[in-house]
Amino acid sequence: MSGFLSSSLGRKVVMSLSGLFLIIFLLVHLGVNLTLFAGQETFNAASHFMGHNPLIQVMQYVLAAGFIIHIIMGIKLELKNKASRPIKYAKNNPAANAGWASRNMIVTGVIILLFLILHIKDFFVEIKFGEVPDDYELVTQLFKNPIYVVLYVISFVMLGIHLSHGFQSSFTSVGARSPKYLKCVKNLGVAYSYFIALGFSVIAIYFYFAN
Repeated sequence: MSGFLSSSLGRKVVMSLSGLFLIIFLLVHLGVNLTLFAGQETFNAASHFMGHNPLIQVMQYVLAAGFIIHIIMGIKLELKNKASRPIKYAKNNPAANAGWASRNMIVTGVIILLFLILHIKDFFVEIKFGEVPDDYELVTQLFKNPIYVVLYVISFVMLGIHLSHGFQSSFTSVGARSPKYLKCVKNLGVAYSYFIALGFSVIAIYFYFAN
């Protein structure tokens, strides 16, 4: 097992599985955030459920582990890939060999990580450990800050770009390589990345302009 995990294939599989787990988490997180449109009472009920359900509390640690594993494996794979090609595209055009998203997964990943730290500080820490009387008010008031909204939207656009390659890569790394399914996976990945990026961004923009 240790030999498999230390191999390039093993790292790709572990990174892909952690990525698939995070893909599911994003759907759940977006679903909870969308209850903001249903009003204060509904969102507070959803937030309370997420903050007090025993299973969700356990999954928080699994989620944190998933993020850490995904980041570590991503860095290791990027360093290994760079080491295997010491002469950087001396003759080849990188844009012709791979899309921008696939060539800049580390860049988009770092931007997402930096935003995640800010997001955890402003939302998770405040709701979990602070004295927040109303989760709905906390979230909607943060969305009244234009700087935060711009950072929020840019970060989710970067996440969408990251997912547009990561979604397909995760499935192909765990065996979905058949041409019969590859096109479907690619199209589904593009649709998913748009849905996530637009879904979170629309929420922030809507509540910024809402009275």
